[in-house]
Amino acid sequence: MNKQKGLWMKLRVISFMLMVLTGLSLCWTAAYFLFRWFGWHWTGLVRQLGVSVLGFILFGFIIWIISQFGRKKEIEFYQSIIDAFRRIARGDFSVSLSLEGLDDGRFTDIIKSINDMAADLNKLETMRQGFISDVSHEIQSPLTSISGFARVLKEKELTPEEREHYLDIIEQESLRLSRLSENMLRLASLDSEQHPFQPVPMRLDKQLQTLILACEPQWLEKNLDVSADLTPVMMDADPDLLSQVWVNLLHNAIKFTPPGGAIEVRLEADEEEVRVMVADSGIGISKEDQMHIFERFFKADKSRTRSGGGSGLGLSIIQKIVEMHHGSVSADSNLGTGTTMTVRLPKAAARVPAEAPPAAPVLGKKGRASRSAAKDTP
Repeated sequence: MNKQKGLWMKLRVISFMLMVLTGLSLCWTAAYFLFRWFGWHWTGLVRQLGVSVLGFILFGFIIWIISQFGRKKEIEFYQSIIDAFRRIARGDFSVSLSLEGLDDGRFTDIIKSINDMAADLNKLETMRQGFISDVSHEIQSPLTSISGFARVLKEKELTPEEREHYLDIIEQESLRLSRLSENMLRLASLDSEQHPFQPVPMRLDKQLQTLILACEPQWLEKNLDVSADLTPVMMDADPDLLSQVWVNLLHNAIKFTPPGGAIEVRLEADEEEVRVMVADSGIGISKEDQMHIFERFFKADKSRTRSGGGSGLGLSIIQKIVEMHHGSVSADSNLGTGTTMTVRLPKAAARVPAEAPPAAPVLGKKGRASRSAAKDTP
């Protein structure tokens, strides 16, 4: 493609040079006959200079006449570009300049660049408006509840039990707003290049074990059977960022698993990658929703927004942090059969110790622990 374009440009240059030489030859020929027609009998060098000067004058005059015909089209072309930039500056990104009638490759590239820029800005504007709409919706719901129950509390006929109930709702909605604000700030920080990212050698299995035990009150409250099969792994990662990933995955699994269900956490490692899988026996996610679960503010189960306290930002945070570690996260789920979230970290970011430390325990109901049958990775 580049060779064809280069050949085409060379042909255009050669054609242009031939046209100029032909024009100059015709102008000099006309100058020669003009000298003879006017009867100027100059001789030698003076005649040659006169013919040359008159020939260049005729050539310049012809070029000026031709330019007058092309100037209008050129002015229209530049005016269309100026108008396009003015529309973009006013926030109108539906700009699409026509490529019809453009033969110059440079002008074609300019028009294509402007159209591509406008299309990209239009996508960003659509995302911005959607983001504002989602944020407004997420904020409006708890604010409406807080405002409504605050008015109810002004009534004197309320019993102490009713007053306590309404105060609990106000507190829950306030915490929901706080979590939303915190998650939005975290995402904004992760999106910026200034967010601190400090990978250090760490025991991934120990971190997972600690966080699973930290969630013990939540899964004991729902009588969940939680088990962990953790292969001992050392890796270079940012412990604070990865901790957010595991906490979000565990909380989602606990939230969407019905009482008496099961959650399993597995950590595997081989020569290619490290894999962390969090599987639950919860409500599951439809195939259609799985295409959108990492989008910001998306909720597969919108009916549980208030009870779950979710804002639809947790998986977006997980994906961003995993990508910062040059890894990937995916979901495998079916409605009614549970969900398995898999986080993969590349070989470059993980290594297994030469002498594997003791395997992490498998957790069962009510905090009982037993040794896992995980094999030491060589």
